[in-house]
Amino acid sequence: MSKYIFITGGVVSSVGKGISVASIGRILKSRAITVSVQKLDPYLNVDPGTMSPYQHGEVFVTQDGAETDLDLGHYERFIDVDLTSASNATSGQIYSEVIAGERRGDFLGGTIQVVPHVTNEIKRRIREVARRSDASVIIVEVGGTVGDIEGLPFLEAIRQMRNEEGRDNVLYIHVTFLPHIGTTGELKTKPTQHSVNELRRIGIQPDVILCRSDHEISQGIKDKISLFCDVDKQAVIPLVTAGTIYEVPLMLEDAGLGDLIIKRLGLEAKNIDLSEWRRMVEKLKAAKEPVSIALVGKYVELQDAYYSVREALCHAALYHNRQVDIKWVHSEDLQTRGNERLLKSVNGIIVPGGFGHRGIEGMIVAANYARQNNIPYLGLCLGMQVMTIEFGRYALRNERANSTEFDPQTPCPVIDLLPEQKDVDVMGGTMRLGTYPCHLVPGTRAARAYGTDVIYERHRHRFEFNNEYRKQLEEKGLVCSGLSPDNQLVEIVEIKDHPWMVACQFHPEFRSRPNRPHPLFASFMAAATETLVEGTQVTLPIK
Repeated sequence: MSKYIFITGGVVSSVGKGISVASIGRILKSRAITVSVQKLDPYLNVDPGTMSPYQHGEVFVTQDGAETDLDLGHYERFIDVDLTSASNATSGQIYSEVIAGERRGDFLGGTIQVVPHVTNEIKRRIREVARRSDASVIIVEVGGTVGDIEGLPFLEAIRQMRNEEGRDNVLYIHVTFLPHIGTTGELKTKPTQHSVNELRRIGIQPDVILCRSDHEISQGIKDKISLFCDVDKQAVIPLVTAGTIYEVPLMLEDAGLGDLIIKRLGLEAKNIDLSEWRRMVEKLKAAKEPVSIALVGKYVELQDAYYSVREALCHAALYHNRQVDIKWVHSEDLQTRGNERLLKSVNGIIVPGGFGHRGIEGMIVAANYARQNNIPYLGLCLGMQVMTIEFGRYALRNERANSTEFDPQTPCPVIDLLPEQKDVDVMGGTMRLGTYPCHLVPGTRAARAYGTDVIYERHRHRFEFNNEYRKQLEEKGLVCSGLSPDNQLVEIVEIKDHPWMVACQFHPEFRSRPNRPHPLFASFMAAATETLVEGTQVTLPIK
């Protein structure tokens, strides 16, 4: 029988629930306890797949093709698990299911209400994670902030869970924020008290309070929270802003949270083994020589849009005992002639995923600069298509070479819509999504990076390399180094006469781990560390 930990947030959004959930998962896994995780999102979108990155940040894709919240990336990286579509449930999914059941006549003519019909569907989805994973502990994060009207059905559902699963099988953890008043130099607990009062009004008494703060939390502050929020003193856990998110599991463990959870839930646990994680964090925090990487994207104002890419670069740099220095370059800025100077002094260039024509020409400038100046380049999804367009313009001597996504009338569509996408007229959840196999061509940079013949990677795209131009581009030096099993889809391309210029149609960043970087990122970073800085490298004019 699985036990459940429910995580709620108070006072402000982005308080750190996702990192807290991931850290608790790591703490339990260090005791050989099997864990699975779920994020409950109150928004009415069925999934974040059609949402702007400016509103939602990155869309994280699971192995079975679900477009999910970026917090699932935290869960996978910290706990080192591969999650499924069951690990993200939205109000849109839940209400759609309830209404579909009503249309089928599943409710025998009854009046459909939030309680019990919506809350029952929420509980069913929570228990589905337990059924699919057979984990000992299911950690469930409730998105949003306590007090949000759209979150009330979720809070009611998890309130009911304690009675139905047994009081010893459910633990409530509330992550709250302690604001600091600069004029008086004080941390204030009143917002936390109000947040807990709101929870208690709903019928949930938190067992543990995690206190987020940018300042040290005194024992007096903890005692005050314990008194006014009716929580044991040892269950008021400080969570002060850390130098790296990967330090949070160690902070929570050192504060006694792991032992408290084991005791409250009556879990049988083995000896704690966080030694590898501690070594990784110590290495991460140590001073290291920097390696400069230009990330050229269209959403760089909101770095959360590239969260997994940023972390994968960090993992790869750590593997080579370096510190990554990401230079965020807006692709639209590169569209102005002469602004390629923004790419000078970098050791490598990465172009991540995205959609739409805005900023594309700037990404093409970045790919051209990398090819002309022998700068290591890694293209991810859109970055692969951009690299193909740039090489197509050079190899085919046709400045109108393009993708039909950006120029439907292009006479030279080196990137085109996937055949199965041509009749699709629904936007949500209809792309090529999830894990697909890819066969690597022996002797290529991609094959050397992976060290294997067949790989499995996660996709999220509608457009592909156009095979009509495959032979022409290969004759000019483009290498198709990764192919689908039927040899019809080009998954990886690289430039033959270049130190390291590789791009893939999939998203390798989703599978990178802090103690096990993704092979493509590790290989890219190795090449970047060997790149000479400005002043010693040969700079050729942009063509």
